Amino acid sequence: MKQKRLFALLTSVLAIVFVTSTVTAAPLAQTGLPEFDPENFAGDVIDNPYFPLVPGTRFVHRGESDGAPTRDVTIVTHKTKEILGVTTTVVHHLNFEEGVLIEDTFDWFAQDKYGNVWYFGEDTKELDEDGNVISTEGSWEARVDGAQPGIIMLADPQVGDSYSQEVAPGVAEDMAEVISFEDSFCVRYGCFEDVLVTREWTPLEPDIVEHKYYAKGVGFIFGIMVEGGEEQTELVRVRNRNGDDDDKEGKDNDGEGRD
Repeated sequence: MKQKRLFALLTSVLAIVFVTSTVTAAPLAQTGLPEFDPENFAGDVIDNPYFPLVPGTRFVHRGESDGAPTRDVTIVTHKTKEILGVTTTVVHHLNFEEGVLIEDTFDWFAQDKYGNVWYFGEDTKELDEDGNVISTEGSWEARVDGAQPGIIMLADPQVGDSYSQEVAPGVAEDMAEVISFEDSFCVRYGCFEDVLVTREWTPLEPDIVEHKYYAKGVGFIFGIMVEGGEEQTELVRVRNRNGDDDDKEGKDNDGEGRD
């Protein structure tokens, strides 16, 4: 029995070492992360095909959550924030439910020289119907309380790749796995080819699983909860930095003025 327990312990330790070990090559197969090194970052350009973030761009997604209509506005700001010696791009995310702002979040992203897009944390506030902050649960920042940068999008995603998106133990531990590529996929905003599909979950809420779809040149276009509830969202509108407005559903400005 002692030998079995020792073997199990050694196996667990080796598994932890494997997952947390660093590699020199940027693209990553299977589980873990590419090596984080501040020297691998230069500038604030994020042009990963499946997760481009051009300052001034706004994305609008619409959907439903347990029967309630939702609207998400994502704004790539011109602001930056330095974390761990890396200049990150600040992205502002506003989540509305039945027309009421329920969550206001700032996320921080940066791309390394290989093309991996790293996630450095988020400052999130849950609001009541009067706009009062009722929770900041889920907020985290790399370097604070043991949190580390995660990967939001790999440079060269391949089916079977899995990786940690958020590395804040006990606070935010989102994971992702590349499960397929769709030859074509349509949402209200338009139709796309070679669409990346990921399975995303967190060990903090193991009963909830979501599939997300990413299109080249645009990013996140569709999400659907496949376990743990009824929720889905799709891209309906993109406004680029030049002010051009590709609106597929008509003028709708709740929350748009907030950068």
